[in-house]
Amino acid sequence: MHRWWPKCSFSCPLLQRDAKGQYLFDLLCHHLNLLEKDYFGIRYVDPDKQRHWLEFTKSISKQMKSQPPFTMCLRVKFYPPDPAALKEEITRYLVFLQLKRDLYHGRLLCKTSDAAMLAAYILQAEIGDYDPRKHPEGYSSKFQFFPKHSEKLERRIAEIHKTELIGQTPETSERNFLLKAQMLETYGVDPHPCKDVSGNPAFLAFTPFGFVVLQGNKRVHFLKWNEVSKLKFEAKTFHIYANQKEVSKKIILTYFAPTPEACKHLWKCGVENQAFYKLEKSSQVRTVSSSNLFFKGSRFRYSGRVAKEVMEQSARIKREPPEIHRAGLVPSRSCPSITHGPRLSSVPRTRRRAVHISIMEGLESLRDSAHSTPVRSVSHGESFLPRSRSHATDASEGMAVISDEAYSPSDSVLPTPVAEHSTDMSVSRQINGAPCSIEEEKESEAGTPMRGDGGDFGADGRAAQEGAGEDSALSEVEQVNKFVLSVLRLLLVTIGLLFVLLLLLIILTESDLDIAFLSDIRQTPEFKQFHYEYFCPLRRWFACKLRWVGGLLIDN
Repeated sequence: MHRWWPKCSFSCPLLQRDAKGQYLFDLLCHHLNLLEKDYFGIRYVDPDKQRHWLEFTKSISKQMKSQPPFTMCLRVKFYPPDPAALKEEITRYLVFLQLKRDLYHGRLLCKTSDAAMLAAYILQAEIGDYDPRKHPEGYSSKFQFFPKHSEKLERRIAEIHKTELIGQTPETSERNFLLKAQMLETYGVDPHPCKDVSGNPAFLAFTPFGFVVLQGNKRVHFLKWNEVSKLKFEAKTFHIYANQKEVSKKIILTYFAPTPEACKHLWKCGVENQAFYKLEKSSQVRTVSSSNLFFKGSRFRYSGRVAKEVMEQSARIKREPPEIHRAGLVPSRSCPSITHGPRLSSVPRTRRRAVHISIMEGLESLRDSAHSTPVRSVSHGESFLPRSRSHATDASEGMAVISDEAYSPSDSVLPTPVAEHSTDMSVSRQINGAPCSIEEEKESEAGTPMRGDGGDFGADGRAAQEGAGEDSALSEVEQVNKFVLSVLRLLLVTIGLLFVLLLLLIILTESDLDIAFLSDIRQTPEFKQFHYEYFCPLRRWFACKLRWVGGLLIDN
């Protein structure tokens, strides 16, 4: 079964220690000759296999918990509401690659007829028109478009490719693919695994149209962005506050993430998506706190442009479109090359960091190992998702069936940054026609090497258990430290408030306000002693200093 797993990478070996994420992102977009770049982001995985988006306003080295070289991935961060209407072909192509990946990993669910059409568009874009001399019977089974599918679906894909798509250019096929994909219920879903208050698994996602909760084979919640009023989190608990004006109803949804770090990542993704799709101008973006108390919790602010500004900026683009060389249309297995401007200038070698960025890694070509086995599922009515976009945007529709099977995009939970050592191994296997196993793919996605049953790795079972015990002990210590820090913050804020109230009381009592409460205080011996021994000398000292400063200003 062919899968699209060749490596397409951009290496930046020289990078300043204090370089910010925006510098690296601009460098990458210049390399790709990409102008509509606000839809994209750079994703990386920390040593605990937690996904993160690179923050452009912060230093790269301060965000990375691992040691250089750093491995990252270019991904679609904000899915365009209308991807087929994007101004430039290169932007549509990169979104097309992302959606191919979503389809393969089970994020982009659809009913069987839509699935066959999407796969046929991919096939047409990759291999062109059907040619009986080049494409023997069963040729569509050589490619894997979905996590699993049946022979019937494979035959339907080939039938559409043979009869309905003849003459379509790659650009036309990709545009038609985008038009079809944007109508699906799960378009733009970047799933975050969580559990509800009953402990049942669920997937939370932020789409161009709102907040979605997928549970089992149903979409149990859909909230438009203008209905979502607040997003909060504390430790592993995530809260969504919403106001549904059509039914005059306030909603509070609560879910539990696997770890506090995953919950914080979920919250930050929600804050960014809400600002991007909901606001009219980037000047309306405000710093958001994860807690109602200003001295507690995390604070975060989206730093980019909003969707409306991005579309207005795209409409003003006037240039010759950059040339794109698609990998599926050339005989070699190399990744697609994109014509770009001058080569990147080097950075001084002092204080440098190596960075390896995977550009839509694993998406570019269907031509991979020629000897892998097709993955097929037993047909159960062969329905992935009955839906229409009009239903997706109907807030009054509470629960909608999305599939005959439970939504479980397990492979897509992990991103796919590949370290240099695993990249070399994977490339060599592709050249020899031997596929990587699913376990190896997952390990490479997390940027960690495979551990075999024997040898040095297999003999480290006890060491791994000891390391797990140390990690749990460290997590307990971290929780204690967080609690102590929270108590110290509360104490400092309390002392500061008391000090401010004391100063305010002194100012009021020394003023000429005729209030019974203040008059009573002024008559006490303690106040008179404070007034004559401390306040009056301090006032004379300040007045003397002010006259001295005023004299200096007049002389000058």
